Amino acid sequence: MFAVGRVAVVTGASSGIGAEIARLLAGRGDLCVLLARRADRLQALAEELGGEAEPCDVSDRAAVEAVAGRILERHPRIDVLVNNAGIPGRTSFLGGDPEVIERLIRINYLGGVWCLRAFLPGLQAAAPSDVVNVVSVSGVVAGPPSGPYSASKHAQLAFSRTVAAELRGQKIRVHTVKPGFTETEGFPQSWLPRPAKRLVIGPRDVAAHVLRSLEDGRGETTVPWYYGPLAALQDVMPNVFTRVLSRMPKAP
Repeated sequence: MFAVGRVAVVTGASSGIGAEIARLLAGRGDLCVLLARRADRLQALAEELGGEAEPCDVSDRAAVEAVAGRILERHPRIDVLVNNAGIPGRTSFLGGDPEVIERLIRINYLGGVWCLRAFLPGLQAAAPSDVVNVVSVSGVVAGPPSGPYSASKHAQLAFSRTVAAELRGQKIRVHTVKPGFTETEGFPQSWLPRPAKRLVIGPRDVAAHVLRSLEDGRGETTVPWYYGPLAALQDVMPNVFTRVLSRMPKAP
């Protein structure tokens, strides 16, 4: 059972899924230490929740290490780390801005790597403890119009699955959460074809799923569940998927 009254570090917490996860964790009595780039919104949420704000760009390894050092001085035990920070990227491998492609990898993939490495001493001190990696169904399905984004999420999924095995013996549970299309400020879903819009969920749905995963000790899950079988179809029928995806709206 997931204990309350713990210290939880949540990245990408200034809005969307991260903010909703922080609200639910705080509602259970946890002290939330919030990380994100937008300092004003981060501070406002910290005041709302009675938590702490630490502005940070998770793509900057040195900045993550410095922020983690300050946090660990105050809180030597970190019970929960939520790697949620991420950015959208409707761009292509062939014509997209190289800087955008690199930033997708640095934030969506490496940001979680740097945060886990930096907060690992606190997680080890608090064990049994929990790491939540908010990935995406895009980490299972690949194709336009967001190929580089999907690649960053594939890398994040490989990272999450690997550390789940590496940390199992240390009593650090890793929860890999793969949301489907989720409507947030940073990830508007207006580009989707009309039939696909029926599958869109909200950030609160994902946050509630994360809390259930922590409470029930779930490992890798998909939210909503029906995205799982849909995503698996690409492995079963890759050529059919390629033809379907080729008709998707083109990325800029």
